[in-house]
Amino acid sequence: MVCTGTSGRMLDALAKGAQEAGRGKVTKKGRIEGQAHDGWMLVDFGDVIVHLFSPEQRLYYDLEELWSEGKILVKVQ
Repeated sequence: MVCTGTSGRMLDALAKGAQEAGRGKVTKKGRIEGQAHDGWMLVDFGDVIVHLFSPEQRLYYDLEELWSEGKILVKVQ
Protein backbone atom coordinates (compact mmCIF):
# COMPACT_ATOMS: atom_id res chain seq x y z
CA MET A 1 0.00 0.00 0.00
CA VAL A 2 1.33 3.45 -0.90
CA CYS A 3 -0.02 6.65 0.72
CA THR A 4 0.86 10.33 0.74
CA GLY A 5 0.74 12.63 3.75
CA THR A 6 1.14 16.36 3.28
CA SER A 7 2.80 17.03 6.66
CA GLY A 8 4.83 15.27 9.31
CA ARG A 9 1.83 15.30 11.62
CA MET A 10 -0.31 13.65 8.94
CA LEU A 11 2.34 10.98 8.27
CA ASP A 12 2.48 10.16 11.98
CA ALA A 13 -1.32 9.97 12.16
CA LEU A 14 -1.51 7.73 9.07
CA ALA A 15 1.13 5.38 10.51
CA LYS A 16 -0.64 5.12 13.86
CA GLY A 17 -4.01 4.73 12.14
CA ALA A 18 -2.69 1.90 9.95
CA GLN A 19 -1.20 0.21 13.00
CA GLU A 20 -4.50 0.45 14.89
CA ALA A 21 -6.55 -0.68 11.87
CA GLY A 22 -4.40 -3.81 11.60
CA ARG A 23 -5.01 -4.90 15.19
CA GLY A 24 -6.95 -8.13 15.22
CA LYS A 25 -7.00 -8.32 11.41
CA VAL A 26 -3.42 -9.46 10.76
CA THR A 27 -1.27 -11.91 12.67
CA LYS A 28 1.80 -9.66 12.99
CA LYS A 29 1.67 -6.38 14.91
CA GLY A 30 2.44 -3.46 12.58
CA ARG A 31 5.93 -2.13 13.24
CA ILE A 32 6.55 1.50 12.30
CA GLU A 33 9.85 2.31 10.57
CA GLY A 34 11.24 5.70 9.56
CA GLN A 35 10.50 9.21 10.76
CA ALA A 36 7.83 11.64 9.61
CA HIS A 37 10.33 14.52 9.41
CA ASP A 38 12.28 12.52 6.79
CA GLY A 39 9.17 12.31 4.61
CA TRP A 40 9.07 8.52 4.54
CA MET A 41 7.65 5.95 6.93
CA LEU A 42 6.32 2.45 6.67
CA VAL A 43 4.19 0.14 8.74
CA ASP A 44 5.36 -3.46 8.37
CA PHE A 45 2.75 -6.15 8.95
CA GLY A 46 4.89 -8.90 7.40
CA ASP A 47 2.76 -9.83 4.39
CA VAL A 48 1.52 -6.25 3.95
CA ILE A 49 3.63 -3.11 4.03
CA VAL A 50 2.11 0.37 4.17
CA HIS A 51 4.44 3.00 2.65
CA LEU A 52 3.78 6.57 3.77
CA PHE A 53 5.48 9.37 1.84
CA SER A 54 5.59 13.14 1.66
CA PRO A 55 4.68 14.27 -1.89
CA GLU A 56 8.36 14.98 -2.69
CA GLN A 57 9.59 11.59 -1.44
CA ARG A 58 6.80 9.77 -3.26
CA LEU A 59 7.89 11.36 -6.54
CA TYR A 60 11.54 10.58 -5.79
CA TYR A 61 11.08 6.89 -4.94
CA ASP A 62 8.30 6.34 -7.53
CA LEU A 63 7.22 2.95 -6.20
CA GLU A 64 4.31 2.91 -8.64
CA GLU A 65 6.79 2.69 -11.52
CA LEU A 66 8.85 0.04 -9.74
CA TRP A 67 5.71 -2.07 -9.27
CA SER A 68 4.05 -1.09 -12.56
CA GLU A 69 3.42 -4.75 -13.42
CA GLY A 70 1.58 -5.29 -10.13
CA LYS A 71 -2.18 -5.44 -9.85
CA ILE A 72 -3.93 -2.40 -8.35
CA LEU A 73 -6.52 -3.64 -5.88
CA VAL A 74 -7.90 -0.31 -4.69
CA LYS A 75 -7.16 3.27 -5.66
CA VAL A 76 -8.44 6.11 -3.47
CA GLN A 77 -7.99 9.76 -4.36
